[in-house]
Amino acid sequence: MDFFNQYTLFTFLINFSLINKNWPYPSKLPLSCTVPWPRSCLLSPAQGLRATVGRDASPHWPQHEPTPDFLRQGEKSPSFVLLHFITIFVVVYYYLDVHTEAVQAALAKYKERKMPMPSKRRSVLVHSSVETYTPPDTSSASEDEGSLRRQGRITSTPFQSHSNVEPWLNRVIQGSSTSSSASSTSSHPGGKPAAASNNHSAPPDVTTGLVEHLHHERPQVASVRGIPRGYNSSILETADGVPVNSRVSSKIQQLLNTLKRPKRPPLKEFFVDDFEELLEGNIQQPDPNQPKPEGGEMTALKGEPLGVVTNWPPSLLAALQRWGTTQPKTPCLTALDTTGKAIYTLTYGKLWSRSLKLAYTLLNKLTSKNEPLLKPGHRVALVFPNSDPVMFMVAFYGCLLADLVPVPIEVPLTRKDAGSQQIGFLLGSCGVTLALTTDVCQKGLPKAQTGEVVTFKGWPRLVWFVIDGKHLAKPAKDWHPQVRDASADIAYIEYKTSKEGSTMGITISHASMLAHCHALTQACGYSEAETLTNVLDFKRDAGLWHGILTSVMNRMHVVSIPYALMKVNPLSWIQKVCSYKARVAVVKSRDMHWSLLAQRDQRDVNLSSLRMLIVADGANPWSISSCDAFLNVFQSRGLRPEVICPCASSSEALTVAIRRPPDLGGPPPGKAVLSMNCLSYNVIRVDTEEKLSVLTVQDVGQVMPGANVCVVKVDGTPYLCKTDEVGEICVNSGATGTAYYGLLGITKNVFETIPVTAAGVPVSDQPFTRTGLVGFIGPDSLVFVVGKLDGLMVVNIRKHNADDVVATALAVEPMKFVYRGRIAVFSVTVLHDDRIVLVAEQRPDASEEDSFQWMSRVLQAIDSIHQVGVYCLALVPANTLPKAPLGGIHISETKQRFLEGALHPCNVLMCPHTCVTNLPKPRQKQPDVGPASMIVGNLVAGKRIAQASGRDVTQLEDNDQARKFLYLADVLQWRVQTTPDHPLFLLLNSKGTVASTASCIQLHKKAERVAAALMEKGRLNVGDHVALVYPPGVDLIATFYGCLYAGCIPITVRPPHPQNLATTLPTVKMIVEVSKSACILTTQGIMKLLKSKEAATAVDIKTWPTILDTDDIPKKKVANIFRPPSPDMLAYLDFSVSTTGILAGVKMSHAATSALCRSVKLQCELYPSRQIAICLDPYCGLGFALWCLCSVYSGHQSILVPPLELESNVSLWLSAVSQYKVRVTFCSYSVMEMCTKGLGTQTDILRGVNLSCVRTCMVVAEERPRIALTQSFSKLFKDLGLSARSVSTTFGCRVNVAICLQGTAGPDPTTVYVDMRILPGVKVIIAHTETKGPLGDSHLGEIWVSSPHNATGYYTVYGEEALHADHFSARLSFGDTQTVWARTGYLGFLRRTELTDASGERHDALYVVGSLDETLELRGMRYHPIDIETSVIRAHKSIAECAVFTWTNLLVVVVELEGSEQEALDLVALVTNVVLEEHYLIVGVVVIVDPGVIPINSRGEKQRMHLRDGFLADQLDPIYVAYNM
Repeated sequence: MDFFNQYTLFTFLINFSLINKNWPYPSKLPLSCTVPWPRSCLLSPAQGLRATVGRDASPHWPQHEPTPDFLRQGEKSPSFVLLHFITIFVVVYYYLDVHTEAVQAALAKYKERKMPMPSKRRSVLVHSSVETYTPPDTSSASEDEGSLRRQGRITSTPFQSHSNVEPWLNRVIQGSSTSSSASSTSSHPGGKPAAASNNHSAPPDVTTGLVEHLHHERPQVASVRGIPRGYNSSILETADGVPVNSRVSSKIQQLLNTLKRPKRPPLKEFFVDDFEELLEGNIQQPDPNQPKPEGGEMTALKGEPLGVVTNWPPSLLAALQRWGTTQPKTPCLTALDTTGKAIYTLTYGKLWSRSLKLAYTLLNKLTSKNEPLLKPGHRVALVFPNSDPVMFMVAFYGCLLADLVPVPIEVPLTRKDAGSQQIGFLLGSCGVTLALTTDVCQKGLPKAQTGEVVTFKGWPRLVWFVIDGKHLAKPAKDWHPQVRDASADIAYIEYKTSKEGSTMGITISHASMLAHCHALTQACGYSEAETLTNVLDFKRDAGLWHGILTSVMNRMHVVSIPYALMKVNPLSWIQKVCSYKARVAVVKSRDMHWSLLAQRDQRDVNLSSLRMLIVADGANPWSISSCDAFLNVFQSRGLRPEVICPCASSSEALTVAIRRPPDLGGPPPGKAVLSMNCLSYNVIRVDTEEKLSVLTVQDVGQVMPGANVCVVKVDGTPYLCKTDEVGEICVNSGATGTAYYGLLGITKNVFETIPVTAAGVPVSDQPFTRTGLVGFIGPDSLVFVVGKLDGLMVVNIRKHNADDVVATALAVEPMKFVYRGRIAVFSVTVLHDDRIVLVAEQRPDASEEDSFQWMSRVLQAIDSIHQVGVYCLALVPANTLPKAPLGGIHISETKQRFLEGALHPCNVLMCPHTCVTNLPKPRQKQPDVGPASMIVGNLVAGKRIAQASGRDVTQLEDNDQARKFLYLADVLQWRVQTTPDHPLFLLLNSKGTVASTASCIQLHKKAERVAAALMEKGRLNVGDHVALVYPPGVDLIATFYGCLYAGCIPITVRPPHPQNLATTLPTVKMIVEVSKSACILTTQGIMKLLKSKEAATAVDIKTWPTILDTDDIPKKKVANIFRPPSPDMLAYLDFSVSTTGILAGVKMSHAATSALCRSVKLQCELYPSRQIAICLDPYCGLGFALWCLCSVYSGHQSILVPPLELESNVSLWLSAVSQYKVRVTFCSYSVMEMCTKGLGTQTDILRGVNLSCVRTCMVVAEERPRIALTQSFSKLFKDLGLSARSVSTTFGCRVNVAICLQGTAGPDPTTVYVDMRILPGVKVIIAHTETKGPLGDSHLGEIWVSSPHNATGYYTVYGEEALHADHFSARLSFGDTQTVWARTGYLGFLRRTELTDASGERHDALYVVGSLDETLELRGMRYHPIDIETSVIRAHKSIAECAVFTWTNLLVVVVELEGSEQEALDLVALVTNVVLEEHYLIVGVVVIVDPGVIPINSRGEKQRMHLRDGFLADQLDPIYVAYNM
């Protein structure tokens, strides 16, 4: 099988044209149809090798290469020679040599380049089961057949073994082999440290498994979801102490090395601003050096006139009536079974009588509500299998006799056949209500429970009528059909599937049908009683035209070869030609190939009876080699070279051209070897210097009799092409289709085109029909076709034919990898340009590495030969691509599945870097702007300065009270004296019952005991730091106040997770060390854990400071409670890990602490009679303040719900809110997400829950508000009484934990940001990140904040003063340079709204966009991960979560797959597409992981840096990693 496979596919790589440099004529002569080329230019086989070319030749195209010496001998000045045959064997060997040479040359360039192989989890490698092996598909299906049409390439030959191809291919494999290990982590000492991109990171960077500083490990912080699978803390550093972040996985290093090489197509630099129209404009930048047509304007080509035939019937039905009554015994059609035996021969008499019966039955016996079901002109579906031509023929002519319009369609096998829905749409639009079929076929259709045929998806309701003899009625004696002359009425409708997958019905009139039969009869020289063998589908195209219509016109005998027989015996059609002495055979290229497979077994084959072998797909690029190979083998068995007659046809124009034998007046056949590069610009050039990229095409003969043909420009106005230009072939004839049924608009464009000259003058007053074929008129008025519009892909102006790309792909050693040659090529539009996608079925036995090597080589071959990049190459398991009716690939359905993420490939290679050349120009950073001279009052450059503030605290509350409440310890003591039994805290467990409570006096007494223990047992002094390691609860609060009573500085620390000490304990240790804690207060259980053997494996337990457990401390009072000498003294340290993995501790003074409590109290209107519910972690930020500080300050009761308890009872928080009728509640995004996901499907758990009491539900976070989540939460619990207005977002950060509370939905509800209410006493301004100047209203910049409750600075072990000063005491570079601001590190903008606030002023809305630390700097622009992540999550329903980060200028997208692993690879292309479309960024790496792998912190924020480090250390255990090349 191998030989023909390669032989066919590389035909178009082969250079036949041999050119003399001593060209004696001007190189720019116009190519005109009126000055034909001398026939000697195109050698026919009979002319042999020594033909010479006369001096009078008018060269068609400019050419460039000399004739080889061996051809020059004896010839003084040949122009160019297109060699048809050297001798048969020389041609074959020449083909193969050039094939080997072409691929070798194409791939040699890339030999050294190594591509990183995708990583895949082994479970994904399991292929779906494959049908047992059957011979290659032999379909005679529609033009949608995809690669099936080239199956003959998978053949073997006696002449040449596969072995000569092996050695160089093996070398290529060795030259580009890659490691396929999914977790190799070889050390690259020169690798760039992964964390180097963290800017201003003085606090240590806490990130899984990596070492940033010499002194401190950077452990993983416990996440709410638990620790990602596959994280391994033992890989903290290598044996020689090299930090892991320099140990980048070898696969990733390999990728990096590949991507460091410059890309071949340079990025066009064209614009600075990302407007869509500019982006679109970039594609159309023409190359000044591109080839341009130089010939004169062509003229319309006229076919010979239709001859006048005496006694020619006035219509097809008249012919049937004549033969049926005068020659009833003459055979009309012979049907064969799958063994090749003739099972039935239909005579003309039988055809006539049965058609009459059917016509009578249809018109008179089918009724609906006593009315005839059908009336003349109604459309009827014909549903017949490929194996039953007899019944189809009876049905077709029966409909014509009844004046009904037959609509032949394929048999629907299942409810989900590819394209079946579109067929249904066609039937519906044609108003079809009746389907004719056979008994056997009807029994095989899927049935509903009632026993009736099911209604297929998208189909109208049909009545199914079986036309077997017993169901037909005998016509009444007085009933006679009207056999009229051919009219303009519709005779039949033939369906066609467009490139986009929509199905259209093409109407053929009775007059057209007759004219077409006349033209075919004249062109093919048909005579009465000839025998014709038909291998094609008799329901449409050439199979219908020759085998059902023209044959009846001429009383011919047709032998119909079914698809099933060709599958079993590919030689069957040749055997039938012999046994029936057939004069004509109608086949496709692949039928010729398949017969070559089996020909060795047949010695007695003789094809001398054939006068015409019509090759119906002669216009396809691979048909030329099929014809040559077939002639090569069968010439010795009686086949004459001139018998082979390629033809070109289209559904709209029917037969366009057909090659005729010399006895019918045909000129010798022609071949042209054309430059593929020039063809991509629609220019014809013979054999340019790049010998690899040529296309060899054969002529498809002359124009049909009675037709006029011209070639027009493909796009826009139909101007005539120049003589050396390729365009769409248009036909004016009485024998074309007339319209697309029911589609007036496109009918006018296609069937009523008026070609015009360059001056705009119409070529003819008659309309032309566009054929959809792309080609040109060659010498001797021969028609050449180089492709189809449906297969045309326009990539950056250049046009490429899908079939040519398929042929190149198949030529790269398909036997090993491609299952039965099944390859589909199509284009998808991404970022305003076509991108080429190639999908192939992979053989079940192909190994992962081999397949990847094949893919790499296909990319390289296409790149070299077509000079175009493939955007995506996907391999799918065998037998999984959607099939066209007769087994070919259904291209449009394949494309649809690709775009929907439903292809389920087993291998994917994306190459956006080489294909996408129309990205916006990377931005250049603007030089720093000095102090603006434009500032006038509160305006910057004509805009109001972006400054806003909350209510003024001084006007809101008695200052004496504020002074009295300056220290929280004093406040607690005051409450003990005034309201000792007032309940402050109530802690719930997972069952919803109260676990513990604390009143003012209880809290005070516990705090006193703790203070006494610290002084006596701990021997601590005022100002010493104490780490509080407690689970969420009242003990944590009591020990905090105990520290204040003792004058110590508390630091709350999340306890280590007992099941995950390895990753959580190092964080505890680090905070204890960095905060310089002199003592740890904790429970007995945690104390044991800190000193356990398990702990010793994670940290050095000998270096813990004093550990005190507070479970059983004695009841003691302190002699005197410490009172700070100044409100600026440090009250506590707040440590937390940022989303970028940086551990930062900030200092909070007593003044800031009480100011924070005061602002929250005023904003939320908190007072002692209130209850609030808090479902937050109590260790840092606003969560800590609400949990430990605010209740004591304001006196309200806090219902404490630890988020951890929701894991065992997801409804706990909402039930508590309902039970205690809470008006104000706080939660985190992770809690909200848990409720949305956990309760969304089981709302029955919430029976009795009523949330109408909630006035404010606030999400506490240090990130941009997640609108989608808050909206789905509001929507989900709306029915429980939750008001959408009550759900809002807070904003705080390290420098100020509460800047905004109680946000309302923004003025513009479509925005992705949320307007937030600024707290009392807080002032906000937007400043330029680099110049530090103030910005105007609605301008994006860094949010700066000035407030009494700003933190006073970072507390870190390094104490970097520069960082401290920069963040906590920034001043504007101009304008108000006196105010001291804290820089939040977040980007945002202020916008004045139409709303008014309490003071009557217009409300200034603050919009938070995202953290500066998290922004990705790519292509000179700043991107926020959340924006890209939002786009990615929308791309496919199975994407549960997503996180992005950059690594060495590559964008890495990690996607959690919530679905079956077979969907994993579908996501790669979808993710790449959506990021390109919406953000103009190319994704470098796509990592598909299991749900829960992306680490999140206690606030529900993604820890992208942890993820990045896990990725670099190969610890994610991904399902699939795709490296976009």
